[in-house]
Amino acid sequence: MSLLPLLLLCSSILQATADSDDVQCYARVDQVTGECRDHLGEGVSDIDCCLNIQYGFKSDKFSPCQACRPPEWSEWSAWTGCTVSCLEGIQKRQRVCIGQGDCEGGREEVRACTPQDCCPEDGGWSEWSEWSPCSVTCESGTRKRTRECNNPSPKCGGHCDGHNQETELCDTQRICPTHGSWGNWGHWNPCSSSCITEGSGIFPTQPRFRECNNPPPSTSPPGTPCPGSNQESRECRSLPLCEVDGQWGEWQDPSKCSVTCGVGQITQKRLCDKPAPRNGGKYCVGPSTKSIICNTKLQCPIDGQWTPWGEWSTCSRLQDGDIRCKQRVGNQRRHRKCEGQTKDPEGKWCEGSHRDDRACYYIEKCRRPGDWTEWSEWGLCSSSCGESTRQRTRECKPIYPDYPRNVSGATKWVEVSFSGNPTPQCTPLSGEKLKVVETLPCLNVPACTEDVD
Repeated sequence: MSLLPLLLLCSSILQATADSDDVQCYARVDQVTGECRDHLGEGVSDIDCCLNIQYGFKSDKFSPCQACRPPEWSEWSAWTGCTVSCLEGIQKRQRVCIGQGDCEGGREEVRACTPQDCCPEDGGWSEWSEWSPCSVTCESGTRKRTRECNNPSPKCGGHCDGHNQETELCDTQRICPTHGSWGNWGHWNPCSSSCITEGSGIFPTQPRFRECNNPPPSTSPPGTPCPGSNQESRECRSLPLCEVDGQWGEWQDPSKCSVTCGVGQITQKRLCDKPAPRNGGKYCVGPSTKSIICNTKLQCPIDGQWTPWGEWSTCSRLQDGDIRCKQRVGNQRRHRKCEGQTKDPEGKWCEGSHRDDRACYYIEKCRRPGDWTEWSEWGLCSSSCGESTRQRTRECKPIYPDYPRNVSGATKWVEVSFSGNPTPQCTPLSGEKLKVVETLPCLNVPACTEDVD
C-alpha cells in the first residue's frame, strides 16, 4: 500500500490548531481488537500524541480507542463455532477497521462447516447378566450384575439411557472379626523450647500420641492389633527469629525519555534495602518504580516504502521484430516508486532497485492446447443470513510450450518467463469452453433480522 495517505495524515495533524484537548496517549493499537495498549500518560494533545503514527489516544479512559494512522483492516478473527453439531451449518469470522476513516471491503465472512457427517442415534440395552458373588466372606456386602449397550449398538456418538450395572446388598450370615484401628492423633505437645538459636542447626521437638480404640481389636473372633507406633514427634522449625521490616531507599536518578520523537516515559526506581526485610519481616509497602510522561515535541521519521510494481512492458526483441508465438527470447521491464519518506525528520530510503528486467517468451493470445483443472475448494457463503449459496469451479488452463526455461546470456545463464495470456483450447465440458461453475445452497443459515448489517 502507498504511504502517500500517511504523509497527508501527518501534514493535517501538524497544521491543526494548538488548542486541541488533552488526551490519554497510548504507544500501541492492538491489530486484532483495535484497543489501545501500553498507556503512556495524559496531559498531551491528540496532535502531539500522533507525532508517532503508530500511537493511539482516547478522550478519556472510558472512550473508544482512536488510532493515529490511516484506516486499515485488522487481522481476521478466528472462525466461530459451527451453527450445528452434525450435518452442515455455517461459521463466521470478522475484522475491525482501525484508523482515521473508513476501510474498503466487508467486515464479515461466512463459510460452510460439517462437524460430523451423521447425527447421533441411541442404542438399546442387552439382557442383564447373572449376579456376581458377594463381595465379602462375612457379614453383609454387595453383589452386582451388568448389561451392554448393543441391542442395537448406538451410532454416530449416541448412547443408551440408564446405567450399565446394578448393585444390591448380600448377607453371608457370618460374623466378621474386628481389627484394631487407630484413633485420631492428639494435639501436639508444647515444643521443648520457645525459639530457635540462629545458626545452631538444632531444632526443638514436640510429641503427640494416639490410642488403638477406633475400634479396639475384637477377642472372639480375634482381630489384629493396630500396626505402627502410638507416638510420633517433629522438629519445631517454625519458631520465630527476630523480624526486621524492610524500608525503601532513595529514588534513583530518573531515566532518559524512552523515545527520541513523539511521546514517551521517564522512569525512576528504588530498592527495599535500607534495611532489607529479614527473618519474616514485611517487605516495603508501595511501588518500586514510578513513571511520568515526556514529550519531545518532535515528529517521528517515516521510512520510504516501495509502491507495488507496475505492469510489465510488452515482451519484445528489437533485432527480430515480431516474436509472438515463437521460440525467441525477448525482454520486459517494470518500475516502482519509493514513496512516503519524510525529509525532516529524515526517514530511510527504500532498499533495492526501482527497475526490474526479465527475459521472456511472448505468447499473448497464442492458441494452445488446454487441460481442465480439478474442482476448486468450495467458496464462502454469499450471505451471513437468509438465503445463501456457495460455488466451486473448473477452468480450462493452457499447456505451455516446452521451450527452454534457462538460456545463456551475455555473462550468465538467465531464467526465461512466459509473458501474456495464451488462448487455451479444451474439449467442451458441460457445454462450456473456458469455465464451469457449480452452485449449492448453504444450509442452516440463520434468518435475517432488521438490525443485521
